[in-house]
Amino acid sequence: MSTASIRRVKTTDLDLKDRLVSIQRVTKVTKGGRTFSFSAIVVVGNEDGIVGYGLGKANEVTTAIAKGVEDAKKNLIKVPVYKGTIPHEQIAKYGGAQVFLKPATSGTGVKAGGAMRAV
Repeated sequence: MSTASIRRVKTTDLDLKDRLVSIQRVTKVTKGGRTFSFSAIVVVGNEDGIVGYGLGKANEVTTAIAKGVEDAKKNLIKVPVYKGTIPHEQIAKYGGAQVFLKPATSGTGVKAGGAMRAV
């Protein structure tokens, strides 16, 4: 994916909305027993081309989500939007996952499942 048109953004004066993508309970097995903690993946954005994602880890769910939101606000980027969609196709691969973004006319909706629907 080309990063020539994607730029970092400051969080000042933005009306950001956050959405929880995933939350998991993590177990650490120690000599004294099991220790539970939580991991949360959060996406924030203004629904107009500015988006960021973050990972939060804590012993409580609400704290993990709050940390994820703060991390997402530190990683904001501006994605170009033309007439309510992206200007051209984008393909990104990471490990075994592949994300394919394709421009669509307004009213098409989101054709994705699971975590990608939230993004």
